[in-house]
Amino acid sequence: MQLSTDPAARRRLLALASAGALALAVGIAVGSDSDTAPSEERSVQARAAKQPVDALTLRRQIGQLLVSSFDGTTVPPYMRRRLRAGETAGVILFGGNAATASGWRSLTRGVQRAARGSALVAVDQEGGEIRTVPFAGPEPGQPAQGSPADVRALTRDAGSRLKTLGVNVNLAPVADVATAGAALGGRTFAGGPAEVAASTAAATAGLRAGGVAATAKHFPGLGAAAVNTDDGAVTIAAPRAVLEARELVPFRAAVRARVPLVMLSHALYPALDGLRIASQSPAVIAGLLRERLGYRGVAVTDSLEAAAVLARSGVAVAAERSVRAGADLILMTGSASWNEVFPRLLASARRSPELRRRVRDSAARVLAMKRLVGLRSPAARP
Repeated sequence: MQLSTDPAARRRLLALASAGALALAVGIAVGSDSDTAPSEERSVQARAAKQPVDALTLRRQIGQLLVSSFDGTTVPPYMRRRLRAGETAGVILFGGNAATASGWRSLTRGVQRAARGSALVAVDQEGGEIRTVPFAGPEPGQPAQGSPADVRALTRDAGSRLKTLGVNVNLAPVADVATAGAALGGRTFAGGPAEVAASTAAATAGLRAGGVAATAKHFPGLGAAAVNTDDGAVTIAAPRAVLEARELVPFRAAVRARVPLVMLSHALYPALDGLRIASQSPAVIAGLLRERLGYRGVAVTDSLEAAAVLARSGVAVAAERSVRAGADLILMTGSASWNEVFPRLLASARRSPELRRRVRDSAARVLAMKRLVGLRSPAARP
């Protein structure tokens, strides 16, 4: 093709040719990045779009998967260091940590000061005898909390009270459907699957209105257990059809109600996974909870120190199994467990790109949930 002799026309053609070459170069670069480069090595602009989790080091991402505990009524130095370093997402507190309202406020302020306002502070406040804070509600246990409207009012008031004490996560309600002789029969809502589902959704909404994140437990249902998994190994031998028709109904309602956390049971469900307990089962967590029920919130384990867990392995191995299976938060009720769990997860994640991706995904979910309850993201650096 012959070029025009008009200087202006030639300049326009040269400009178009330069733009085309630039577009081709960009297209090649983008194609190369998406086809051959791992996601961790993509451009700064692409990584910036994934914030805030990618601003955290691997140590801090792993920290967002761990809930710690401690003894005493003040925050010990090792816990302050761990919170400041972003190497724990927060704490679970028990009755022995504080006895009065002023004691609770002082303690939780100390936790948040160390964490720079980024710490989850969790309690078990189901109602009745299961109340970490005995002077906060709900006063009736779940079986006696009444209609869904009553449940919503009780949990809203309880959430408001807990929030004034510095608590932002309640490990309740129990969403299990109790059968005759169930170990948790005194802790479940009254009625069958539909009634329990309605009360579970009401409790989720009530706690949200009170400013506290709710936790539906114990997925995929522990209502048929004759023994609590805290005390021994449990197998729920119900066929899948029964699990679908009975156990899963309240959890489906909780998912629809946008419950921020779902707690994973430590029981074995042979109809779902014949080898692994629910808290360590990809079939239960990734397959059933995520894919079938469409849950996008935080999946937290029950206590890592439960007898049903320790019957299979130590806490470090159990924590890694749970994270690999899809759990987002590891709940440690033993004050020394972090010393085993954190180094194990860090060493394994450094060796395994797959585990690093899992850690990142879970840390991102936890950070999103923290924003829901008004918390900051942990600092990128100490």
